[in-house]
Amino acid sequence: MNISGIGEELGRADRDRLRKRGLWLEYLTISWNVVEAGVAIGAGLVTSSVAWIGFGFDSTIEVAAAAIVVWQFRAELRGGIDEERERRALRWIALTFFLLAGYVTFEAVRTLVTREVPQGSTVGIVLAAVSLVVMPALAWLKRKTALEMGSATLLADSAETFLCAWLSAILLGGLVLNSTLGWWWADPVAALGIAYLAVREGAEAWRGDHHDH
Repeated sequence: MNISGIGEELGRADRDRLRKRGLWLEYLTISWNVVEAGVAIGAGLVTSSVAWIGFGFDSTIEVAAAAIVVWQFRAELRGGIDEERERRALRWIALTFFLLAGYVTFEAVRTLVTREVPQGSTVGIVLAAVSLVVMPALAWLKRKTALEMGSATLLADSAETFLCAWLSAILLGGLVLNSTLGWWWADPVAALGIAYLAVREGAEAWRGDHHDH
């Protein structure tokens, strides 16, 4: 179901209330991912692991997507709905999806070729585990708010947040499967599936027809 008509019956006060809720969710997303990026990149430098550094880069992509929604919602709080602004915001979020897909594909192919497995980092592993709680919760709240107000931009960003949570799960799962079963290839193969989903979500956002899946 396309969400373009959802929320049209809401008054200005209700829409502004939902925008403010969306803004707080994006501020939390930015704050968490800044911490996540710093810790993951630090873990990567300590363990000489490109995978952990790449995980931190993924967090910076999520920061960029959240910042786009902040830009749109703050402008709408000042001047009301602007369809052209929302189209631009969706296009920019689409680009972050494509950037995410490109990064994940590159890392997956590189890992398959070099057979590099992420090195264990206690701090990094704890961070990724906590991310599996924080990111899905944020994604669900963003999605709920997006559907209440009919915001295609926030809905697209919630999908990206879900994908980033899946990447945390893949990183942890890869460490476990490699240490227990020797399946070094499980992580990059699963990551390629995430890359496909990122391209699909990005294409929908670019066309401006993001859906409630």
